[in-house]
Amino acid sequence: MDVYDLIQSRHSVRDFLPRAIPQDILEKILEAGRLAPSAQNRQPWRYIVFTDPAKIKNLAKQTGLIGMSNFFIKSAPCVIVACADMKKNVRINDQDYYLVDTAISFQQMMLTAWQYGIGSCWLAAFSEKVLAKYLEIPNPWRIVALSPFGYPKEGKGIYSKALSTLAGSSKRLPLSQIVDYR
Repeated sequence: MDVYDLIQSRHSVRDFLPRAIPQDILEKILEAGRLAPSAQNRQPWRYIVFTDPAKIKNLAKQTGLIGMSNFFIKSAPCVIVACADMKKNVRINDQDYYLVDTAISFQQMMLTAWQYGIGSCWLAAFSEKVLAKYLEIPNPWRIVALSPFGYPKEGKGIYSKALSTLAGSSKRLPLSQIVDYR
């Protein structure tokens, strides 16, 4: 599959098979994140990887009240928490780049996973304070996002269908509304 087809076909996955991700493929996914570009090559991203089912179930309970909407992560064979080391942040034009850099890195991981038939779902609904305390995140780090990773089940469950419909996940603005040629 070429990159455009990969990007076009990727979607959020919330229903997973109980099949573990082989370690060599997980390493390729993580390596894709490591190879991402970053402002001044500061590479602020840091990843916490969960593959133990009991630890993932417990993690699902540690995302705060807002994170309860992400209860489905408990059935994923892998969850990755994307963090940024603020000591590696670059501030240019009054903008912090740790978010951009970590987002690029995490997206590369998600696309690489999809190439191997492994789905993911970018999650921002969590209490950073609650989750950071649970994970014992070092002081200069920030949690940017988290995502379950796993092989998708056939078809979407009721919860997944409802979220996709509510979010309008399949709707994309036309180029005419997002591009200004000059």
